[in-house]
Formats: sequence, structure tokens, C-alpha cells
Amino acid sequence: MDDLMGVSRFFFVALLLTSTSAVGHEFWIEPKKYLIDPGAPVVASLRNGENFKGTSLAWFDNRFTRFEMAMGEKITAVAGRMGDTPALQGTAPDQDGLLVVLHETAPSRLTYKIWEKFLKFADHKDFTTAASDHLAAGWPQEGFREGYTRHAKALIAVGSGTGQDRAFGMDTEFVALTNPYAPEFDGQMRVQVLYQDVPRADAQVEVFDRGPDGAVTVSLTRTDAAGEASVPVTSGHSYLLDAVVLRPSPEAGTSETAPVWETLWAALTFAVPE
Repeated sequence: MDDLMGVSRFFFVALLLTSTSAVGHEFWIEPKKYLIDPGAPVVASLRNGENFKGTSLAWFDNRFTRFEMAMGEKITAVAGRMGDTPALQGTAPDQDGLLVVLHETAPSRLTYKIWEKFLKFADHKDFTTAASDHLAAGWPQEGFREGYTRHAKALIAVGSGTGQDRAFGMDTEFVALTNPYAPEFDGQMRVQVLYQDVPRADAQVEVFDRGPDGAVTVSLTRTDAAGEASVPVTSGHSYLLDAVVLRPSPEAGTSETAPVWETLWAALTFAVPE
């Protein structure tokens, strides 16, 4: 009986964490250490929350479509067991390099019961025509659904951390154009935002900057015509970059319960060594 109750509590917590991830906040990969030795453990949490603070989500293989570690051209699937927390508990390659952790979630849905909540979200993420497009499509203002997926990357330095990020064919993603662990890093983190492998021009990028004391500041920047942005960063701080695509759902109109909108969330986490 005690074992059964334990399993029940386990799945209750899992359900709670899953529903928490459906509120439309940021999702990111948070390594326990951003600088590790070759062959050392790689430990990272999948987090969902606000202002670079959130809940650590457990490993459930039906909750993601991709979970990998890449160094150079070698890509390795992340192994895990149901309920693992942190979700990533692996081992670094036995060589120096830039390790890129990739994670894409399975589609999820949320329901907007209040029109103003959607308007607030659209305003915050800079979707200037979302409200007018919604009304023009004749979609309801209450009880409508949104589908969403998360597309997260994290940069970890193994040994010297030498190497370069690249595009991995995610539906949307950040590509780090500079390596924050490189000796020649100049304090400007240059990134490109891609959507379906095409640069996103004039896209809003939200920057979460966490200092050594845990305090977080938030700022906004935009990509240029090439989909690129430059973010000034500080030694000893860690960062989360966030960019969101909003598009009509391909399921819109197929049924009364089908989502009418779809969001794709790109995230990149990294640290700047002292």
C-alpha cells in the first residue's frame, strides 16, 4: 500500500509539473555547472518559470521529441529514466570542446479563458497584429486554445570550451555566433535567431541576466535584417535568451477544440566565465 501511495504521489507531482509547464512561461536548460572537465558529469535541469527562476521538470520521454548533446559533428542522444530529476545526468566527452545541449518538447496545449490574458501575452512578446488577426479570423475571445513547443539549447565549456555553435535544424533556435568561453571573447554575445532554418529579422529577444547573487535583470533587444543581435554580457553572470514565434495553428478550424494559435519558443542559456 505504501508503495502504491508513493507511485500515486509521484504521478501527481509529475502531473502538477506538466500542468505548470502549460502556463506559457519561459522554458530553458540550466546546467549545474557551465564549465566542466573532460569526462566529468554533465548535470542539467529542464526548467519552466519566469524571470530565470522556475521548477525543475522530471524526465518523461513522451514530453520531448529531441534531447541530445553535441560537440562538433558528433551528436549523442541523452539517456534517462522516467522521473529523473535533474532530467539530464550524463557524462562529458573525453576531450576539450563546446558542448551544446539540445531539447525540443512534444506539442502541448493551453486554454485562454480570458481574452485580456491573450492580449497581455501578445503585447509582452511583441505580436502587434495578433489581436486583429484573431478577430479577423472569427475566432472566439474566450475558451480558445493555443498549441506550443519549446526549442532550447545550452552551451557548456568542456575543458577549454573551444568550438562553435551551429544550426541543428530545430523548428526555431538560437545560434551562438560567438563563444562566451573563448579567450578572445569581447563581452558581446552575438546570436542569430532562426525559424524553419531562415533568419528572423526584427524579432524581439528577451534577455535574462542573473548575477552571482542570484538577482535577475530583464531587458529587450531586436534582431537586425540578418536575424542577428548583439547582447552585452558580464563576467560571472549566466544568461537566458528567449524568442517566440506566434503563428496560426495548422489545426485551426478542424474542430471546436482544436488550437487556433501555435507558439514556438526558442531559448539559449550560457554563462560568462570570470
